[in-house]
Amino acid sequence: MSIATGLGYDVHQLVEGRPLIIGGVQIPHTHGLLGHSDADVLTHAIIDALLGAAALGDIGEHFPDTDERYRDADSLKLLRSAVAMLNERGCSIEHVDATVILEQPKLLPHRPQIHARLLEALGVAEGQLNLKATRGEGMGFIGRLEGAAALAIATITRPDSPAATG
Repeated sequence: MSIATGLGYDVHQLVEGRPLIIGGVQIPHTHGLLGHSDADVLTHAIIDALLGAAALGDIGEHFPDTDERYRDADSLKLLRSAVAMLNERGCSIEHVDATVILEQPKLLPHRPQIHARLLEALGVAEGQLNLKATRGEGMGFIGRLEGAAALAIATITRPDSPAATG
């Protein structure tokens, strides 16, 4: 077995008339994230980090926004599919660390529920997932309340055989 890491990044525009879903949890707010699926910026970044660690491309290859099957899709279902892809190749998630960058609303009150939903979807134990949130401090598109972003890094173990991961 070898250890591999992957980095995920996602960004979505904030708009009126959409639910704000972060980590599979709908958060009360005046604006939500715009996207083909539910636009869950945190879950998308985690998916990309996992796919990257397993050398399986990116979220757009597996769940393209040109495919109507993924319109308004629940991103936690997409995450479960990505985890299944890793499991099929003999990969094991060791740790995921992720940060949401969102000016408003504060995510701290929702973090326990987000953490629980992601733990379940990832199929990992409490100490294998770390979540953080920060603001744009009034700067850039995040600070102007135009959008949100998320970063994630995933560490996995995978079989040494290239055929097992490709």
